[in-house]
Amino acid sequence: MSHLYQYQVRTSSKQEFVNIDEHIQDALSKSQVQNGLLVVYCPHTTAGITINENADPDVKTDLELGLNKTFPNDTEYVHMEGNSDGHMKSSVIGASETLIIEAGQPIFGTWQSVYFAEFDGPRARNVFIKIIEG
Repeated sequence: MSHLYQYQVRTSSKQEFVNIDEHIQDALSKSQVQNGLLVVYCPHTTAGITINENADPDVKTDLELGLNKTFPNDTEYVHMEGNSDGHMKSSVIGASETLIIEAGQPIFGTWQSVYFAEFDGPRARNVFIKIIEG
């Protein structure tokens, strides 16, 4: 059996990482699945989903700085919307993450959380969580 949930994430700046662990916990609680897989998916081409450290907020700052250095908003890009850097960052980060559910909880490393990665905000974005029992 599987369960699908949709959540909205509102971002407040052009680029940011938003912790979405509360949405994961909400979906798990609603599904009542004890063991299986959980997929977090972002259906946007200038945003993504990633797992990273939740203890030190400087990690998010460093991720943003590193992505901006690697993919600057270059005036040579030809995409007419002017957000080519966001498309590149989204491709590198990826659109989804898969988590293992054991005893009703996602298996995380000590400092891990799931983040919605915004690269063309501020916007209201959608996140889908699919929980597969098994």
